[in-house]
Amino acid sequence: MTARLLLILLAAAVVYAADPPQKTFPFAYTQEDLPNGLRLVTIPTDSPNIVSVYIVVQTGSRNEVEAGKTGFAHLFEHMMFRGTEKYPPAKYDEMLKRAGAASNASTSNDFTVFHTTFSKEDLPQILDMEADRFENLKYSLEAFKTESGAVLGEYNKNSANPGQKLEEALQDTAFDRHTYKHTVMGFLKDIQDMPNQYDYSIKFFDRYYRPEYATIIVTGDVDPKQVRPMVDKTFGGWKRGSYHADIPVEPKQQGPREAHVDWPSPTLPMITIAYKGPAYTDSNKESAALDVFSTLVFGQNSELYQKLVVREQKLDSLGANSPASVDPDLFTIRARLKHVEDMAAIRQEILDTVKRFQDELVPADKLEAVKKRERYGFTMRLDNSDTVAQTVAEFVALKRTPDTIDKLYVQYAALTPEDVREAARKYLIESGRTIATLTGAAK
Repeated sequence: MTARLLLILLAAAVVYAADPPQKTFPFAYTQEDLPNGLRLVTIPTDSPNIVSVYIVVQTGSRNEVEAGKTGFAHLFEHMMFRGTEKYPPAKYDEMLKRAGAASNASTSNDFTVFHTTFSKEDLPQILDMEADRFENLKYSLEAFKTESGAVLGEYNKNSANPGQKLEEALQDTAFDRHTYKHTVMGFLKDIQDMPNQYDYSIKFFDRYYRPEYATIIVTGDVDPKQVRPMVDKTFGGWKRGSYHADIPVEPKQQGPREAHVDWPSPTLPMITIAYKGPAYTDSNKESAALDVFSTLVFGQNSELYQKLVVREQKLDSLGANSPASVDPDLFTIRARLKHVEDMAAIRQEILDTVKRFQDELVPADKLEAVKKRERYGFTMRLDNSDTVAQTVAEFVALKRTPDTIDKLYVQYAALTPEDVREAARKYLIESGRTIATLTGAAK
């Protein structure tokens, strides 16, 4: 940990003890918009000679609105490494090796992010390479078929994980119209048909790989006054697009739903209980309240975890996740059991626990402890340029600005036990519930 970050943490602790915090993200940053709609966020940090560049494209599986065309956001996580005329794949890789750069990409429901970490003197070169592939990506039909085949192989590999199959069943059952109905990988039938969709792939790239969908985050040993001219030079000619996806609105769920997966080989049974939750917000307490509820009621220090995992050892894992998505998503409670005969009892115990904390208030002292731990834990993550950029990218994908971090933590600081109970009463309701289970073949 740098001396500067330690001082920031100590100062933040003092401020928190005196008054609810107003500033949680500990680094100063600049946020600038280019004329073409591209956004640049520059964050100087105490990482001598190290720079990280994260490019967030606000395009994920959420944007796959056409029937039969799922999985393309994830496909382009792959295709973007297929090169251009200026930097074909071999040259691109050689330039990264010469810079000693670590580079990769990932896709989620709401965004795709490309990231590279390297020495600061290579920033002009890295920006030039990135700008070129974002504007001038070029691939042959043969290369497209090869990469789409690799995606099918990745899907098949993931499908060997029973948890992945359970997640597919959950999302497909819980959603009717919204594109969160399919996982990031997409529906299997669409992935199998991908090699036939070369022309559509070009259309997808043309729609979404545009500056108005992109935010560049530059962190590390940088000066914002020097970074902006480099970005103007390399990305300034990137043309704004005109496409806007019409994301279908999910109708209100009218009753509880269930799904079951029969796994063909022996495996530990699983249960996921999910509720329709809200979209991410920093303007009210709902996102913060549900996140705190997940920790207090189902986290490792919760009564239920200590009972079922530690003392009775009926589960080998238990946890919950609150939604942090652009559109309304699922609040999920996941448990993996040791014995299938406990399934009905565990299911009822989880439902009873949800109901309990819709009636009772969470203890105020435990709530305060979780709020402080959340804030301290968040700041502790930010100990190098790469994790700073990665963390900011997750929030930029939601609101396109790091400013949302401080706004969210203001909501955390203001939470009361009544707020947590109200969020549970509003969202964790039977009519919006989906339960998905998985059991394996007998040994």
